[in-house]
Amino acid sequence: MGLGRFEFTSGTAIVTGAASGIGEQLAHGPARRGTALALVDRDADRLEQVAEAARSRTAVPVATYVIDLADDKAVRRLGEQLATEHPDARLLINNAGAALPGTFDQVSAEEFDWLLAVNFRSVVTLTRALLPTLRAQSGAHLVNVSSVFGLIAPAGQVAYCTSKYAVRGFTEALRAELFEQVGATVVHPGGVRTRIAENARIAAAVAGDARRRDGDGIARLLTYPPEWAAAQILDAVARRSPRLLIGMSARLPDLMSRISPALLSPVLLEAFRKRAARSA
Repeated sequence: MGLGRFEFTSGTAIVTGAASGIGEQLAHGPARRGTALALVDRDADRLEQVAEAARSRTAVPVATYVIDLADDKAVRRLGEQLATEHPDARLLINNAGAALPGTFDQVSAEEFDWLLAVNFRSVVTLTRALLPTLRAQSGAHLVNVSSVFGLIAPAGQVAYCTSKYAVRGFTEALRAELFEQVGATVVHPGGVRTRIAENARIAAAVAGDARRRDGDGIARLLTYPPEWAAAQILDAVARRSPRLLIGMSARLPDLMSRISPALLSPVLLEAFRKRAARSA
C-alpha cells in the first residue's frame, strides 16, 4: 500500500515565493523533469526572469501570477484561478514567507496579522482551493515550508514562530487526514540564503539602530545554498518524506529541543551571537 514515489514527468507544479531563493530553485527542478509550472510571487520583474529562464531551458508551459499574499481576498481569487487554469496540478509547494523580528510588545496587532496572512493564512487558503484538484490526480503531493522556528521558539521571534508552528501543525494534521490520498511534507529550513532578510519587515516600534542590527543579524545567519535546499525538498517529495530538516542549523536545534529543552534557549542565543559575529 502507499502512494509510491512521486514522478515529475507530468502535470503542473504550483510554487509560491518563486521569484528568488528556494522558490526560484524549486522552479527549475520539476521543469527539467517534464513538469509544467505555475509560479507565484509579488515581485513581477524577478518572477518573469525566473519564468524566462525556465522557458529557455525546457519545453514545458510556464505561467506566472503576481500577487501579494498578505491580501486575503486576492489569495482566495488566486486559489480559484489556479484550480480552474491548472486542473492537472499534481504538486503544490507553499514556499513563500516573510520575517518580522521584534518582541511581542514591539509587534503591533496589525503587523502580527500581516505576518500570519503571508506565512499561514495563504497556505491554508491555497491548500483549501487546490486540494480537490490534487485529490483528482494520481499520486499528488503537497509541500508546506515552515522553518527551524517551527521547531524551536527563541525570544524576539514571537510572530514568526507563531506562523511557522501553525504551518507545521496544519501540515502534520492534514497529512494524517490525507493518508494514501495525497502526500504531504513539512519543511524546516535552517539558515538558507534567501531574500527573507532583505525583505524582512522590522516592527515599527523597534528603534532605528536596533532595526538595522536585526536586519543585518538575520542576513548573517543565512548561509546555506538555496539550490541545495531545493534539491533536498524535491528529493523529499519523490520519497514522500513527511518531514524535512535542512542544514545543521535546523537539525541541531531540533535534537537539542528534544534532549534538553531547558538548555536550548541560552545555548541557541549564544550560538547565534557567535555566528553573527564571525560573519561580521
